Amino acid sequence: MSKVKVACFSISLDGFGAGAKQDLTNPLGLRGEELHNWIFPTKVFRKMGGKNDGTEGTDNEFVEKSFENMGAWILGRNMFGPVRGAWPDDEWKGWWGEEPPYHVPVFVLTHHARKPVTMKGGTTFYFITDGIESALKEAKKVANGKDIRIGGGVSTIRQYLQAGHIDELHLAISPVFLGSGEHLFSGMDMAALGYNQVQKVAGENATHIIIKKG
Repeated sequence: MSKVKVACFSISLDGFGAGAKQDLTNPLGLRGEELHNWIFPTKVFRKMGGKNDGTEGTDNEFVEKSFENMGAWILGRNMFGPVRGAWPDDEWKGWWGEEPPYHVPVFVLTHHARKPVTMKGGTTFYFITDGIESALKEAKKVANGKDIRIGGGVSTIRQYLQAGHIDELHLAISPVFLGSGEHLFSGMDMAALGYNQVQKVAGENATHIIIKKG
């Protein structure tokens, strides 16, 4: 059965999924990149960059598993790129080069219309201007019974959580305190939303938390 998932989403010890003062120089905010230090050395991540080395173990297994059975992705616009406001042109095609790591349709939430962008390796970016429900509906159409992954950022995940659409979250808690930024759970009652199953797994460089509805 198809599930809506969050996987390998990094947060700090104090619950922030991005740092403060996000801009072109710091797209993840101040010190935001530190949240992802656990994933950078893994074999799966290194392979995405064309490398044949990298670490194996628990962290790598979680990254590997996060790509299994994926039929579609949904991203917030800030996850797609640094451009804000109306698209000035069609030049920006994501952070990932000519062959993004998705290999399935990706639906990008935005307030500004844009034609789909087809990339190498089976990834096509579709730009959805009428909200999270529309994006999820379109994702389900193309997923063919496979899972739909909500890739972030924080605002996008929060919207889908509050709407009750996410079946499972895998969070990678990095051993850093950010102190400020975008908080994933601020003002949100996860128990009231039905999330009452929690599993913890210790990785090499992060603590992995799997949260599911009962």
